[in-house]
Amino acid sequence: MKIKVCIAGATGWAGSALSRGVATDPELELVAGISRKAKGQNLSELLGLETAPVPVYETASEALNAVNCDVFVEFTQPDSAKTNVMTAIRKGVHVVIGTSGLTDADYNAIAALADEHKVAVLAVGNFAITAVLLQKFSEMAAKYIPNFEVIDYADDRKVDAPSGTVRELVKRLSEVQVPNETVAAADRVGPPEVWGAKMNGVRVHALRLPSYTISVETIFGLTDERLTIRHDSGTGAEPYVKGGILAIKKVSSFTGFKRGLDSVMD
Repeated sequence: MKIKVCIAGATGWAGSALSRGVATDPELELVAGISRKAKGQNLSELLGLETAPVPVYETASEALNAVNCDVFVEFTQPDSAKTNVMTAIRKGVHVVIGTSGLTDADYNAIAALADEHKVAVLAVGNFAITAVLLQKFSEMAAKYIPNFEVIDYADDRKVDAPSGTVRELVKRLSEVQVPNETVAAADRVGPPEVWGAKMNGVRVHALRLPSYTISVETIFGLTDERLTIRHDSGTGAEPYVKGGILAIKKVSSFTGFKRGLDSVMD
């Protein structure tokens, strides 16, 4: 049987690409989309899909009350993502989260609800395989180099900082070790913001400038040597489609909450 999929943010940049990918995958069936701007329309017509009509709803609640689905994909905005995810969990639907901006506290609440309802939630900061490798290689380096910081690059229109990719990265790095700081906070001169924000004990610097899509850089330093690990996203959505489809197919393989695409790849 095909996996029935509902995509929140189905007409957005990443969501529309993933909708096309789901519609053409023989193991998946796109049964609904969620978009405030396109509510009441046919997603098949909007995206030129060669499928049966796919209704578009304004809210997650409306969509999940109207159609049966196995996996709910969250690809909207930080201000609505948590509510959408919680709604899907309460409906007993597995969830894949691609939206950035959710905090560790948000994920803790989501994890608790997923356990309560015995469904699976997979939160993926970045679906691109090179981003997954950046995380893995950075974790390896953090075992040996105790001095590191993270730089987060994105387009100037991105409203949240840091990106979901970086939130996931610093959480994982902090679980390896919290980096050293040579100069104590009390001894630092200049505005504290210039030194970067601490997240999970790791200093993060966010740039929001035209010409970037998503780029992440982990910089490690030792005396007389330095290691830089960097991931750059292009303007196309193909990497996110491949990773998104993999996440959709794998999310039912466990129960509870997992973070990172690699958690279902190994």
